[in-house]
Amino acid sequence: MMKINDNFWSPIQNLMMEVVLPYQLDIMEDKVPGAEKSHAVQNFRIAAGKAEGEFYGMVFQDSDIAKWLEAVAYALQLKPNKTLEKKADEMIALIGDAQEDDGYLNTYFSVKEPEHKWQNLLECHELYCSGHMIEAAVAYFEATGKDTLLNIMRRNADLICSRFGEGKIRGIPGHQEIELALYRLYKVTSEPSYLETARYFLDERGKEPNYFKEELASRNWYHWGNNFDPEYGQNHLPVRKQTEAVGHSVRAVYMYTAMAAIAAETGDKELSLACRTLWDNIVNKRMYITGGIGSTRHGEAFTIDYDLPNDTIYAETCASVAMVFFARKMLELEPKGEYADIMEKELYNGILSGMQLDGKKFFYVNPLEVVAGVSGELPDYKHALPERPEWFGCACCPPNVARLVTSLGQYAWGEAADGIYNHLYIGGIYEMDGVTIETTTDYPWEGFVSYTIKNSADFNLFVRVPEWAGDDWEISVNGQSYQASLKNGYAAIKRSWQTGDTVKLTLEMQAKRVYASTKVRANAGCVAIMRGPLIYCFESHDNGTNLSALRLPRDAKLIDNKEEALGLVAVTAWGTRLESSDNLYSFAPPSAKETQLRAIPYYAWGNRGLGDMRVWILERSDIF
Repeated sequence: MMKINDNFWSPIQNLMMEVVLPYQLDIMEDKVPGAEKSHAVQNFRIAAGKAEGEFYGMVFQDSDIAKWLEAVAYALQLKPNKTLEKKADEMIALIGDAQEDDGYLNTYFSVKEPEHKWQNLLECHELYCSGHMIEAAVAYFEATGKDTLLNIMRRNADLICSRFGEGKIRGIPGHQEIELALYRLYKVTSEPSYLETARYFLDERGKEPNYFKEELASRNWYHWGNNFDPEYGQNHLPVRKQTEAVGHSVRAVYMYTAMAAIAAETGDKELSLACRTLWDNIVNKRMYITGGIGSTRHGEAFTIDYDLPNDTIYAETCASVAMVFFARKMLELEPKGEYADIMEKELYNGILSGMQLDGKKFFYVNPLEVVAGVSGELPDYKHALPERPEWFGCACCPPNVARLVTSLGQYAWGEAADGIYNHLYIGGIYEMDGVTIETTTDYPWEGFVSYTIKNSADFNLFVRVPEWAGDDWEISVNGQSYQASLKNGYAAIKRSWQTGDTVKLTLEMQAKRVYASTKVRANAGCVAIMRGPLIYCFESHDNGTNLSALRLPRDAKLIDNKEEALGLVAVTAWGTRLESSDNLYSFAPPSAKETQLRAIPYYAWGNRGLGDMRVWILERSDIF
């Protein structure tokens, strides 16, 4: 485990503890004027018999509370906070009061449709909500030692395990989550039925006869409608036979995360191979440069290879969070730098972009191109908002970001049979099995990462060398250049360590041009800018309106500009702006006017009011 003390991430974690988590609770208690109504806490009060009223919100509204509790648990591991802990304990007591005698826990069905429990797993998210609350219970127990929520959710898990499985009632979740949750509960309790049921939910998926078809035929009511697409919920093939990422992106990647976790736990080689195949399909054919996944608003879903539109994109924040979970579990299967590279890409780009810098507004969808008056307004663009709202009716993303950022210390380091692996460059203290390593860095702005060994020990240290660095990196040990061998994207340093030994990784941190495959039609003729792990974007606040008229020459020098006021490094270059007449069409080509272009990190866009934005900018080249 790592205790983070980092110039970039510590302020964000403090923001989570001091602003975001209290603000999100106020939202869920409907105390923020002007914000979308949540009613999540009130639903539990009604279910517990402590208030009168009707259920309000999404069928999975309980999961907002669960993710908030999980985030609080991780925040309490960062530093004590009696106020947050008291609020969490009160919430846990309310959850216990809302639980039914047999362990059932779901405010939608307890309050609104008790006669329909367990009848609509396809649409109604009972197992999904249980999964998130189980994860919260595990996290809170590990953080505080308090087992009240753990015992509540063990009763719920026991009910699920007694109901579903081989020789029992057939069933699988419409929205995957319970699989990973039961795995985590197994790891903390050693109860084998939890692992067995997690495996059952994976193994039963995609089998014939198709469970969801049977379920649809068995009932005469629907929640969303009677449309059923097996690919949408990854129920078209058994999980070990799936080779392409299809359907709802969050559901898919939550499932892949559970597959990787259980493959690592059980040594299931066939499941491991399926995970690698699916990973490759996502990362090399269906992922945006920011790490975003899910190309269409229709089903919040993957489409086909290389279909990556920038303005009608979906790229849900939760999907990027899910990719970090998936990457971490893949690292447990096999420590390869490619997994940590994607984890880094998501954290610095596709996830942080989902939250306003002040922590009080959030994106659900993360577009790579926004045009004021079009984005969020016209029918095909209504989902791709140009500004972050305070909350959503479907508010899965804000607490998901909170639970990931507060638990970031779990992702920076890893252990394997051959040594200790550093996956992410984050300052702080890492401790494991008598080994203590202190990391200092100004990453992602500077490319220097220093490791100080705090006690004498014999172990192999593997330091990730990111793919974006190419050959522009070097390692030194105690001030002397060290010729480290590369193993799966990690520099291997093998020695007997003494107290005070230092390792320094130096990465060439300069802005670079990035080009998409010619198969990505949305980016034809375009270029993007990347500096270190950060993807950059152009906003109209810096470059004027009509960003599509800008051209970046291929030979223009990219210049770093440290912006102390904003706390970031911008990139500038001299380019051109095309100007034409007011005629819709003309025989005269546009004229070109020299102009200075300015790009800022993508995660920081949308913090200066309404305006246009784009990541991919048209390139001017004398080659064509």
